[in-house]
Amino acid sequence: MENSPLKKNVVSGLFWRFSERTAAQGVSFIVSVVLARLLTPEDYGLIGLITVFISVATVFVSSGFGNALIQKENATQTDFSSVFYFSIFMGTAMYIVLFFAAPWIADFYNEPLLIPVIRVLSLSLIIAGVNSVQQAYVSKTMQFKRFFYSTIIGTVISAVIGIFMAYKGFGVWALVAQTLSNQVIDTCILWFTVKWRPAFEFSFSEMKKMFDYGWKLLFSSLLDTVYNNLYSLVIGKFYSAKDLGHYNRGRSIPNLVISNINGSIQSVMFPAFTNCQGDKVRLKAMVRRSIMTSTYIIMPAMIGLAAVAKPLTVLLLTDKWLPSVPFMQFSCFILAFWPIHTTNLQAINAVGRSDIFLKLEIIKKIVGFSIMFFSIPLGLYAMMIGNCFSAVLCSFLNASPNRKLLNYGYREQIKDILPAMFLSMFMGGVVLLWTFTGMSSTMILVCQVITGAVIYISGSKLLKLESYTYIIDMAKSFKK
Repeated sequence: MENSPLKKNVVSGLFWRFSERTAAQGVSFIVSVVLARLLTPEDYGLIGLITVFISVATVFVSSGFGNALIQKENATQTDFSSVFYFSIFMGTAMYIVLFFAAPWIADFYNEPLLIPVIRVLSLSLIIAGVNSVQQAYVSKTMQFKRFFYSTIIGTVISAVIGIFMAYKGFGVWALVAQTLSNQVIDTCILWFTVKWRPAFEFSFSEMKKMFDYGWKLLFSSLLDTVYNNLYSLVIGKFYSAKDLGHYNRGRSIPNLVISNINGSIQSVMFPAFTNCQGDKVRLKAMVRRSIMTSTYIIMPAMIGLAAVAKPLTVLLLTDKWLPSVPFMQFSCFILAFWPIHTTNLQAINAVGRSDIFLKLEIIKKIVGFSIMFFSIPLGLYAMMIGNCFSAVLCSFLNASPNRKLLNYGYREQIKDILPAMFLSMFMGGVVLLWTFTGMSSTMILVCQVITGAVIYISGSKLLKLESYTYIIDMAKSFKK
């Protein structure tokens, strides 16, 4: 990828995608802190109960066609227009389903308030139908600068709306309004800034071709979404909305970091991988670089976050959210290995092997469901430990196919990330010692952050880590 137009597009795309995610997630983080102080764990728990069903419905809205458009080498105006109309149809259909299913869902959880909340929040499905093709077009053409403006403006305006309503005592409706307004504004801005417009044409034959690729992604995504939200469903059913609120709050900060860093990288690398799908040597080099760079950034972030979880929670969210600390630490362990998961799957999709992707998802979900089923009677923490074990096992499964596809197996991948992993573990161990000093939460957190940054950066220089050198060189090349 050196000295090529693709490299320039990737570097530019990474810059704008990372800038977008950093700014948007920064605002979202500040807003979440304010809202967590104004709202209760029960309010967040109610949203968590609904998210299970809306997330599953959203999978059907996309139906794998977004990735199919990106993966298709010569996608036409007809292709984009066909997917656009289909997505709107599916979004409307899913909204109607949830509208009439709302009483049943509320009865399942014994929460009558869920009925109006579901019926309003599910409007996001129709918006997602309009937005999905816009996002696919921007990603396909690597115009990631467009995402920057739409996301930032939408995030800021929706934040103001959410905080205002929470302050006025609207409770869970503040979260509903924030979510919907963010989607509406983001979609409107993309509509006016992206030149693509749907034509009055629809091709069943082209849809069928894309569906042959996309249905496997649809089923895989459906399995993944159901599995990822099953913990919320189980906790909401067998425990309480308050417990679910703590669980979701504990996962929120690690997920925010992951979506910001790894999400930025992967959203740019997938279209870049597809451009190299015919050159396996070049693709392997890109996959290796993506795993090493992502891990170099994410591993210390997750281990460091786990070490500072308690003082960070007390300082930002107050003592009422302390029960969320263990959930945050478990999530950090799971997400520390996320680059291996996502990059390997992106590579498999990029070479058009969605059949392998589907087989992997089925195997992983069978393993995950089994572990969760046996851990439910043992309590919440047992479920989290089982989830950690499942995550490590699944990282091996995700990497296995690329041993044949790209000659880049799990053993070689682990070897590539070991330097960053060991340095991160050492850094985390030293940082954790500050919690035993007896100082205030603020002072402990400040000392932990400074110590962690100094150890990791100086250690990277001293050990001459390849990823550290690459990031510095990439930053210098972008300035030029």
